[in-house]
Order: sequence, then C-alpha cells, then structure tokens
Amino acid sequence: MALAYKEILVAVDGSDEAGLAFKKSIGIAKRNNANLNLIYVADPRTYTPIRLHGVDTEQQAFKYGRELLEKYKAEAVDAGVENVNNIVTSGSPKRVIARDFAKQVEADLIICGASGINALERFMLGSVSQHIVRSSPCDVLVVRIPDPEEEVN
Repeated sequence: MALAYKEILVAVDGSDEAGLAFKKSIGIAKRNNANLNLIYVADPRTYTPIRLHGVDTEQQAFKYGRELLEKYKAEAVDAGVENVNNIVTSGSPKRVIARDFAKQVEADLIICGASGINALERFMLGSVSQHIVRSSPCDVLVVRIPDPEEEVN
C-alpha cells in the first residue's frame, strides 16, 4: 500500500471553497510529486441549455470552465507543480467526478470544497462533496473555509 499520492483530482467550480481546495492541492501535489488533474463540470441543471438573446448558455459555461482551469493551471505550474491536466466536461458533478473521472485518471485523492452551491441548490440537488465522500473509489479531502466567528484570537 503506497502512502504517497500520485494522481490528484481537484474539483473546482469558481466558488471560494473550491479555490481554497485548489490552493491546498498545490502543496499536496508538490509534497507527493503527484499529477494534478483539475476538473470543472458544467452541470446542465444549473443553467438553461438553450439560446437566450443570441447567447448559448452551455457554450458560456464551458468557456468559463476553460478560463478558470487555465488560470489555476498557470498558478500551479508557477508554484512548481510539474504535471497539471485540465478537464472540462458536462453532466452531474456528483457522478462525473467520483465515478467517471476518478477512475479515468486513476485518482488516489480527490480534493473538493465543502460547498460550492447555495442552500436551495444544495437542498434540491444534494451536496456534491457529500456524494463524492460516499461514492469515491479513493481518499477524499473536503476543504472548508474557516468561519471568522469561530477563529480564536
């Protein structure tokens, strides 16, 4: 049983929690000399996949995901992570991250934020991070943003 991580899958969605998860993934990847696989899943349930006023919302979601991952990839490479891969796909993040891409990249660690969606969406769609923890084939690190009221001075 290996104790070092070699393939890390980091789920990002533009939220503060996912951004912190990404930042933590850089240190873990560097310490383990691991490949960093960044994934953005455009969930069709959170946007309307039709053309509104000449704007294709699905194309916009993919464009946002590609730009976000390029920014993160540049940051990881600048920090010294040698191998960074970007994955932009569509579907249910719960299934795509934990089942499909964790296996595809042979992830031995998935890192995600505690919550990237608001309370109503979480109630309707369920927590992505909870599902990843329950169904992942590997270790999972769920990153939380510290509550300033809970910090001890």
